[in-house]
Amino acid sequence: MPLSATMPLWSSAEAAAATGGANTHDWYASGVSIDSRTLLPGDLFVALAGPKFDGHDFVADALRKSAAAALVSKRFATVPADAPLLIVADTQTALEDLGRAARRRSKATIIGVTGSVGKTGTKEALRCAFERQGRSFASSGSLNNQWGVPLSLSRMPEDTTYGIFEMGMNHAGEIAALTRLARPHVAVITTIEPAHLGFFSSLEAIADAKAEIFAGVEAGGAAVLNRDNRFFARLAASAAASGITRILGFGVHEEASVRLLDCHLHATSSAVTAAVMGEIVDYSVALPGRHWVMNSLAVLAAVKAAGGDVVTAASAMATLTGLDGRGKRHRIALATGTAELIDES
Repeated sequence: MPLSATMPLWSSAEAAAATGGANTHDWYASGVSIDSRTLLPGDLFVALAGPKFDGHDFVADALRKSAAAALVSKRFATVPADAPLLIVADTQTALEDLGRAARRRSKATIIGVTGSVGKTGTKEALRCAFERQGRSFASSGSLNNQWGVPLSLSRMPEDTTYGIFEMGMNHAGEIAALTRLARPHVAVITTIEPAHLGFFSSLEAIADAKAEIFAGVEAGGAAVLNRDNRFFARLAASAAASGITRILGFGVHEEASVRLLDCHLHATSSAVTAAVMGEIVDYSVALPGRHWVMNSLAVLAAVKAAGGDVVTAASAMATLTGLDGRGKRHRIALATGTAELIDES
């Protein structure tokens, strides 16, 4: 949702306070970018140092494209002396600080989504469900790693009502760091499957790494878990160990809080009947396949856990559109190099 022209996302003073940096000039930014090629006029360009390139080499290009300012860790001769810069000790840390400050100033209900598969699809379906219930913001595509999550948080408008953030990983400890940035009120784990066995010794280790999302859940928050997955009990125990007392399961299991009662799969859509904490809801999912039906159950559980309107969320499932491949394993090109973002729909 675009920002109002009278409501900048960041002022130079706010960004300096968040990062501990020093500005060369006053400025106002309407967005945040880490890629000079996709930067929009008015964006704050963050010059990250990546594995192949240094974003500082693209600062001049970003300023020529009307960036509001550049967040940098050094000055250089290729940039005009009067350029609007926010100078910090480390740009990666500063990006995280921006994300942390955006989360701190927001009164939004935050939903964090992870899982071996289904993250991006569920995140997009949650965006669709919440858009009818308040100003909603969600991370773009699969921005789910150490760059993507703080970048997404830094882009969240202050007056957001619902924020949805995807979290991915390929090593233990990664999700723990991301969830402590996002501090979700509701943590969703779509399922546990052998998607990362190249990095983990067992499925149990994958489940434990995904369960790190509970470490950042706000007091009084909830966990939404796949009741049909064989790791449900393990994940529920991890949630409880993190102090989460509200655990909602979704699936066909007779003890699921959001239970699939009936489903008719068609070529382009599905007709679904589900029980949401005992309330019977009939709805249509506009995308074909049983996996989208299961995604929709996770959405209804998360909406219920967040205190939203389940019937409104269910009706929104009839308006879902495809992901155009964004939910599959893909690469995001950064001005700092090319960073592979994990996972699948």
